[in-house]
Amino acid sequence: MSETHKILKVFKSRRLVLNALPFIIAVIIFIFMRLAVRNPQIVETTYSESIYPHIARALSFLSGLFTFSLWDVFWVIFGILIITGLVAVFFKKLKFRRYLLRIAQSIAILYSAFYLLWGYNYFRPDIGTRLGWENYKPDEAVFRQVLDKLIIKTNLCRVSVSNSDHSSVNNLIEEAFIRNRSDLRINFPALRMRPKTMLFSSVAAKLGLSGYFGPFTNEVNLNSKLLPFDYPFSLAHEVAHKYGVANEAEANLVAFVICTSSDDQRLMYSGYMMLLLYFLNDAEKMSDYKTIINKIDKAVIDDLRFRYDYYNKLQNKTLEKVSSAANDAYLKANNIKTGIKNYNQVVALTIGWYRNSGFPDRK
Repeated sequence: MSETHKILKVFKSRRLVLNALPFIIAVIIFIFMRLAVRNPQIVETTYSESIYPHIARALSFLSGLFTFSLWDVFWVIFGILIITGLVAVFFKKLKFRRYLLRIAQSIAILYSAFYLLWGYNYFRPDIGTRLGWENYKPDEAVFRQVLDKLIIKTNLCRVSVSNSDHSSVNNLIEEAFIRNRSDLRINFPALRMRPKTMLFSSVAAKLGLSGYFGPFTNEVNLNSKLLPFDYPFSLAHEVAHKYGVANEAEANLVAFVICTSSDDQRLMYSGYMMLLLYFLNDAEKMSDYKTIINKIDKAVIDDLRFRYDYYNKLQNKTLEKVSSAANDAYLKANNIKTGIKNYNQVVALTIGWYRNSGFPDRK
């Protein structure tokens, strides 16, 4: 065999390995994922408490250097590359098989990056285990007790909030996370929290998205269409994801605790109102539902009606259903068996908190 043939053979072997590498890594990540499902405590100690905090601090610092959403820009660039590839295939500048290979490799890389940079947090022990709760079984009596407290607190905390309050709310949420770090078992220092505005807020509003967390960039992204009294709770929910709370119901509980532990009435009203909505959703089947509603002050009822009408006008029902179906599939693929119903499971978690730690404001 000539020297040239030997070089070509080595070159082809290396290219084959490089082409296969993203898939090999993805398979390894998948194997670790299946092991993680069966060993949540190992995930907690080796990943969530040891590895992830360093990743979060580094990515949070880097993304914090930019005022715009790197997460949104990333997906715009990714979409452009896909379209550019299709155009190249159409004009025979790129072979279709090579294009499909690149798409498959990209998906494998994104899959691996997602779990390495944040996604393994889905497999940590549930929040009750992390906080050392005793076993509890939600019942109707306790549900009604908590619901009554929520109504009383929501009525008392009702306050007008404006979009101009965002800057001070950001600081208060950050301070509340630092203050509650011990109670919530957030085992690493405060992260750079600067929330970003979604580049495509109008489209996201049609999909029913109030915000999302970018795991590749450790960014909190919020919809500019958010109503002012939704803003504190939505921000706290996304920041909870930033701190490794992947489960949606748990992120809702954290947001509730963060908002209602504040002395600021704007945060308290947001926290109590949002949890009240989840509880009312579960109370809807009760025979005395109208009596429960009559306990809520007219000013709060007016806010809830305004909120419903506002988002209802923004949303596109067809797109919202597609978005919900995609989110449902995503959550079920990541060890959240109830899918999008997981959000409303914050009701059971709030009762658990109430029975183990007292009502969240602890005042």
